[in-house]
Amino acid sequence: KELCKSINPDEAVAYGAAVQAALLSDDIKNVPKLVLQDVTPLSLGRETIGDIMSVVIPRNTSIPVKKTGTFCTVEDNQSYSLIKVYEGERTRASDNNLLGSFTLSGHTLAPRGHPYDVCFAIDENGVLTVSATEKSTGKMNEITITNYKERMSAEEIKKLIKEAENYHIEDKKFLRKAKAVNALDEYIYKMKDSLMKKDSLKLSSQEIGKIESAIVAATNLFDNQNVEVDVLENYLIGLKSRMDHIIMAMVID
Repeated sequence: KELCKSINPDEAVAYGAAVQAALLSDDIKNVPKLVLQDVTPLSLGRETIGDIMSVVIPRNTSIPVKKTGTFCTVEDNQSYSLIKVYEGERTRASDNNLLGSFTLSGHTLAPRGHPYDVCFAIDENGVLTVSATEKSTGKMNEITITNYKERMSAEEIKKLIKEAENYHIEDKKFLRKAKAVNALDEYIYKMKDSLMKKDSLKLSSQEIGKIESAIVAATNLFDNQNVEVDVLENYLIGLKSRMDHIIMAMVID
C-alpha cells in the first residue's frame, strides 16, 4: 500500500498525546469513537520442511485472533509430527525465536502428504495457544504460552524487525533454494511412488530403466548441499520434460 502523506507527523504525535491524556484522566467522553486494539508485535508461525518459517499469524494482526493452517506429513506412514512454534520476521525458522514445541501423535498411517491442522489463537489477555489436530481421527494436542508478548521490550522487537530488513536479500535467496530443494524432493518421491506401481502397468524395461536412472541422478543432486539454486531449478525443468510423459502415463493407466 502507498504511504499516507496527508497526516502531519507533529499533529499525529499531538493527537496521540491528547488521546492518551484523556484516557488516563478517565475523560473518555471526549474520545467516544476510539477503540484501542492490541496487535501481535511479531509474526507467529511454525517450522516446516527445509527450516522454512511458515507464518500463520502475521505481525500487526489485531488481538484477539484465531487462525488455522493446514500442513502435511513429509514421510510415508508418519505417525507423529513435531510442531515448533516461532515468532519473528526471518524466512529461516531457526533464525527466529523459538517459543515452544509439542508433538501431535496418532496420524493415520498413509503416504506422505496426509493433512493435519495447526491453529494459532491469541485471546484478549494475550495468551497464545497453539493446537494441532489430526483431521481423520480428531486427535489433538496443544501448547499454551502465557507470557510470549512480555518476553521482549519494544526496542528488542524493533531490533528484530530491522534485522529482518537487513537480511531480506539473504532470506530471499534461502527461500528460493529451500523451495527448489523441496520441489526436487517431491518429484523424486513421485518417481519412486510411480515405480512401485510398475507391476500393474504395461511399461517397457527401457522406460523402467529411465525412471530408475533418473531417481539415482536426482537423489545425488538432492544430497549435494553446495549445489547452486539455478542448477537445481534448471535440472528439475529438464527432469520433468524427460519424465513427465512416462509418469503421467503410469498415473493415467
